[in-house]
Amino acid sequence: MNKSLFERLGGRDGLTNIVDDVVENHMNNPAINSRFLPFRENPERMAIVKQHTIDFFSAGSGGPATYTGKDMPAAHKGMNISPAEYMHVIDDIFTALDKHSIDEETKKDVLSILWSLKGMIIAH
Repeated sequence: MNKSLFERLGGRDGLTNIVDDVVENHMNNPAINSRFLPFRENPERMAIVKQHTIDFFSAGSGGPATYTGKDMPAAHKGMNISPAEYMHVIDDIFTALDKHSIDEETKKDVLSILWSLKGMIIAH
């Protein structure tokens, strides 16, 4: 029997660790860190954003989670995210996936999801 994407990403604990590393990667990425560094001054807000991200990817990857945050267009409205910034986000995610030794097939599945979200997130 094939494991769900959620299971292949390490379940809730695995996703939590990946999201923590992705956020840290974003904080250290000069191309996009201006969008994330302000969260250092607001750890409560950062905790909410991380929780929504974990829930979103848990629910979307076959895990036992309910996502209660905004939909992707609403969550990113007015942010004017460029295609280049989106690619930096993807790079940061893949750096985290590599750190956690996520296999190539699972990374392809993650990329497919990220690519499907692109039109809902970048500025038009």
